[in-house]
Amino acid sequence: MSSPARRNAWTFAVGTLGRDFVYTMVTMFLIVFLTEVLDLDDATMWAINGVLLAARLFDAFTDIIMGGIVDNTHTRWGPYKPWIAFGIVASAVFAVLLFTDFGLRGPAYIAFFAVVYLCWGLAWTTNDIPYWSLLPALTLDPGERERIGSLTKVFATIGLFAAVTSVIPVTTALGGGPAAWTTFMIVAVLATIAFQAVTLIGVKQPVRVRPQRRTTLRELASIVLRNDQLIVTSLTMIVFTTGYVTTTTFGVYFFTYAYRDPGMYTPFAAVLGVAQLLGFALFPLMRRFLTRRQLFTVAIGMCVVGYVIFFFAPMNMIPIGIAGLLVFVANAIIVVLIMMALTDCIEYGQWRTGRRNTAVTFALQPFINKVAGALATAIVGATLILTGINAAATPDDVTPAGLLGMRLMMMGFPMVLIVVAYLIYLRWYRIDEAFHARIVADLTERGELESAQ
Repeated sequence: MSSPARRNAWTFAVGTLGRDFVYTMVTMFLIVFLTEVLDLDDATMWAINGVLLAARLFDAFTDIIMGGIVDNTHTRWGPYKPWIAFGIVASAVFAVLLFTDFGLRGPAYIAFFAVVYLCWGLAWTTNDIPYWSLLPALTLDPGERERIGSLTKVFATIGLFAAVTSVIPVTTALGGGPAAWTTFMIVAVLATIAFQAVTLIGVKQPVRVRPQRRTTLRELASIVLRNDQLIVTSLTMIVFTTGYVTTTTFGVYFFTYAYRDPGMYTPFAAVLGVAQLLGFALFPLMRRFLTRRQLFTVAIGMCVVGYVIFFFAPMNMIPIGIAGLLVFVANAIIVVLIMMALTDCIEYGQWRTGRRNTAVTFALQPFINKVAGALATAIVGATLILTGINAAATPDDVTPAGLLGMRLMMMGFPMVLIVVAYLIYLRWYRIDEAFHARIVADLTERGELESAQ
């Protein structure tokens, strides 16, 4: 990479540290805060489960609208940075409110939660869409995109697992009550704003495209539906991410009620963090010898083997740790592959329609994450209630059938979803390396694309 390209890669990647920390807190640990800290009853949790599902699905559709707004934005700072700055500050405020106990319970708390959670989702969207839309604007070279994507996911993983490994011990050290979680979140969002400032100041956008007319709201659905490869990629991502998030969200409950030592969750999460970092580090090396499709096949095989070991493993950290390494190394590789597929859909859509809609296309990533997160949270929430875990005062109160139900939904069900995602990709995704190179060459020849590197 040239010096400007290297600067862009690092300053873009650093911005994910705090973002993924806070996003992990909301998507993985908000339900822990509600069930284990606020100790909400089953009736309230059924209502909250419905609110989470409805709000995330609603917010997911606003992502595409936000993509159109970003594509139509023209400022002296470009289309992305003003929205990134506004979104990170606004979402920080609502994230803290979600982890604050105002003493409300019953219908009053449900109403409060619904409003704050919806506002957080909308605020997050105004940051998330323009942030990820920056990635394809940094370079047109697939190899450089893979390197930037891998680096970005390394930092995202550090942020994610910093949250996973620190939240329980730190909040416990602070007293373990709601106030401890609120304090934890205040520090987290302040760090997030600082890391995003690095991106805002450091990234320079080098890719130039021919000026285009504004995209109307009525045209947004057409842009997505006419891009068949974007639809295939989106479906692959939804199915895969639902399985992945379902597994990770069950983590605290598995070590509390099945392993019966919640203190082991933190070291296990650290192992998984190292596994994902290893996966991201191995990705560029493995790509030297394997095509994307071949690498996807290898990763799926590792994932299936890991899930099978995990399901049948005794409550011993050695086999469980081996299973976690296999699953999360594979997950890291798959995440980068799907992200690169989504990125290539931008040029593909421009090649087919003559219109380049970067933000609308990349709006599908947070759209997918929110739909998948909503489905995963609903699955976990319903499982906790139906297996008796939410009502259990101690691990001894959960029946063997309840534990089996949790293990099936944590390991068996996600494994099936990840295999289905692979089969969708294998059958219908057709933008390989050679096809993408031809697309870029055609766009350049037509005068629709140039890169000022």
